[in-house]
Amino acid sequence: MQKKSWMATLASHYDDTRHSYPEDRLMILFDIDGTILDMRYMVFYVLKAFDKEHETHFFQKLQLSDITVHENQVDHLLATFQIPPETQREIIDWYDQHRWLPEYVFNAHHPFSGVLEVIRWFQLQPNTFVGLNTGRPESMRDDTLRSLNQLGEENRVQFTDEFLYMSPYEQHQNVQEVKASGVRHFQKAGYRVIAFIDNEPDNLKAVSKIDPKQEILLFHANTIFESKRTRLPSGTVKGKEYDLTELIPERALPRQIQLAWHGINDEVNLRQFLASDIRWGECDVRMDPIDNEVILRHDSFVDAPLSLDEEWLGFGRLLERLCDTDKCIKIDLKLNGLTDRVLEFIDTYSIEDSRLWLNGGVENVKEQGFRKLASAHPHAIVQCPVDFLAPLICSATDKAKEILEMFTSWGINRFSIDWQTENLHPFFDQMDEWGFEVNLYNVSDLESFLQAVILVPRSITSDFNFPKWHYYGNGRGSGEKGDHYEYQEKRN
Repeated sequence: MQKKSWMATLASHYDDTRHSYPEDRLMILFDIDGTILDMRYMVFYVLKAFDKEHETHFFQKLQLSDITVHENQVDHLLATFQIPPETQREIIDWYDQHRWLPEYVFNAHHPFSGVLEVIRWFQLQPNTFVGLNTGRPESMRDDTLRSLNQLGEENRVQFTDEFLYMSPYEQHQNVQEVKASGVRHFQKAGYRVIAFIDNEPDNLKAVSKIDPKQEILLFHANTIFESKRTRLPSGTVKGKEYDLTELIPERALPRQIQLAWHGINDEVNLRQFLASDIRWGECDVRMDPIDNEVILRHDSFVDAPLSLDEEWLGFGRLLERLCDTDKCIKIDLKLNGLTDRVLEFIDTYSIEDSRLWLNGGVENVKEQGFRKLASAHPHAIVQCPVDFLAPLICSATDKAKEILEMFTSWGINRFSIDWQTENLHPFFDQMDEWGFEVNLYNVSDLESFLQAVILVPRSITSDFNFPKWHYYGNGRGSGEKGDHYEYQEKRN
């Protein structure tokens, strides 16, 4: 049996504890330096700054990968350079004097990949809190919060005074005592501390000594650390990768986010969608260039010319299949002049507004078309992509809002943004601040999908090609005959 990853273990432990203590305020504690922050970046930045200020070239060829020592053991790193001993001592003194100055705290600190997303996930859970338990001195409180919140802004992670425990001593003094005191501090404040993540074995050992019942699961961030690995308490879970795909199972997805399976344009994708737990399926509606019928096809016939043996699924056939299920339909109008034809099909198959999501580009559907869709189905989702507004959000915010308000006057009640859009996060945050519903689309792999989930948009459209969840969506469609497909059943 394959051993669980540390993130999967954390997820299971959280679920079990929540089941046992449904009303308790659960807390997960994180160390900062070496656990949230990759301190190699600080060492790299400060040594490069020494060269710049002193007009030397000792670290001209230094690479991040060269830094394999703890931030408190930079003397070991300098010993590998051809630097005179007296100069090494000068560098160490300068390094110690500068590395915790605000300039370096704000510019030289860099989070480990995925850690802020993990923190965001737990901050989203009901009655669950993330605390910080650090050996940094109280004098660094303001700089620490500003720096971490600056780093966390993109992922909507926010840290506050209430959840930050710091040392009453000078830097690096009595750290193990501080870690144990931090756990007690949050316990006395009424939180049930269920997990503690730290890169230093000695710190984990100190916490284990005040937890004889072993109610706190200890996690060793296996990065770079000073104390001996042999000091790790028994039962400590070790890991290095902060992997959302191991932390978040499908069953834990927020129910308020509507999920749409992209490209149910052929038998392969349709059968996968129908067998899945995803409620909304998106089809791409075009005109058959031969018989002038309404068909399903993602690519235009200009971009992907008709092949001699090409077969396609008719729009009517798709609606017929969906009518016998509890699934909902997202219809992407790919061409001008499709509005009336699509509305006729919706009437023929009596698709209720609550199961209807109508999407189209402004250049295709136009004002008249959107008004007609919204008038015919006032309680349906009516949407258009607005990726083209991204530059305006950053440079002409009022103009962007004016355009969005014009679109809403047409009956559009949701706006779609490509996951690959440059400056996506400030764009999304501004849309959210204005109160517009947002759909994120072109979300291809599972990791990206979960990164989108923790932003909590109104909806996400994805290919659902997630083998880990036993989904095998083909996105725009296989373009092949469907009968050859052997369905791979999704397991719980």
